[in-house]
Amino acid sequence: MIYHLFRHFSNFFTDQLHFYAYRYVMFRSVLAVLTSLMIALLIGPKIIRWLMRKKIGDRPEFHHAKLNELTKEKANTPTMGGLIIILSAVSTTLLWAKLNNPFVQKAIFLMIWFAALGGIDDWLKLTADSHHRSRNGLHPWEKLIFQIAGAVLIASFLYFDFINITDGKLLWLPFYKYGLPLANWTFVLIAIFYLSATSNAVNLADGMDGLAAGCVGMVSLVLAILCYVASETMSRTTPVTWASYLLLPHIPQAGELSIFFAAILGAVLGFLWYNSYPAQTFMGDVGSLPLGAAMGYGALVTRNEILLLIIGGVFVIELLSVVLQVGYFKYTGGKRLFRCAPLHHHFHLAGWSEPQVVVRFWLLAAAFAALALATLKIR
Repeated sequence: MIYHLFRHFSNFFTDQLHFYAYRYVMFRSVLAVLTSLMIALLIGPKIIRWLMRKKIGDRPEFHHAKLNELTKEKANTPTMGGLIIILSAVSTTLLWAKLNNPFVQKAIFLMIWFAALGGIDDWLKLTADSHHRSRNGLHPWEKLIFQIAGAVLIASFLYFDFINITDGKLLWLPFYKYGLPLANWTFVLIAIFYLSATSNAVNLADGMDGLAAGCVGMVSLVLAILCYVASETMSRTTPVTWASYLLLPHIPQAGELSIFFAAILGAVLGFLWYNSYPAQTFMGDVGSLPLGAAMGYGALVTRNEILLLIIGGVFVIELLSVVLQVGYFKYTGGKRLFRCAPLHHHFHLAGWSEPQVVVRFWLLAAAFAALALATLKIR
């Protein structure tokens, strides 16, 4: 919105008063971080108070007596705090991004779709007891249907965006400088799988104060860089793009998504003000589902689906720990591979304090992010 206002009124300024900085994605991305951070800090207390008045509190229950004992102090802490992130990120994107950019339009749609799905699930789950309902949130199949439906819509729109983009039709691997041919229908399947899987991966990691939000912030920073590199030129005086210099897929207009991921970064930083230990609010599905889907979307647009496994290494590990735990439990007839899954609970039960687990997982997320950025030059 602000970009379009500056562009409209620029014709009325003299050369001495002309303001050019708004044209640069990097400039608007920095402002997006600051704007989103400010909005999150301002609306956070209001949303938390509203959630407390509605008595929308978390009541964590695990199939592990010791873990229930360790988390008993979290009872009735307001959840659905992800509203702080979504409102901050979406409003900031609307302020600073080009609203006629097709990738930005789909990003906003994706955030609203998955936030609505997560919000409905949270609301049904957390108000079930007070309204004497036996139903505890959406059924898993209902949730999956709407996740897949949103993924199908996004994948279909991306398919048409990539029709005239050569690099958009290829599969790109880390450490390899050439794209591999990819059937059109395969891309659609990959997109549906990624958007569904990544949304659930963040949801699994949202089990400790600040854990998911801090890791999402690091992933968002890397995705903002990848989006910028995918389409922006190296300088005003040369048409050479960063993508061609680094032998990465060139996706025109993808750079505008840097503002979107910068807005998410600022939003999760603001959210951490209230979510750090001891948390005043939890993210809930209303935050974790759209944030996870946004990660998958960024990887799809920049054609870095495989690299996302490195960027979001913490979320991959958390997801795999659940899969391995369930598989091992069924295979051995009741034995457990970990003390508890997802993996952060395993270390909590092993004697680590919650802040220790969270900070060490943040460090691991930072290492994965650094490794992912290193692959951009090693090809």
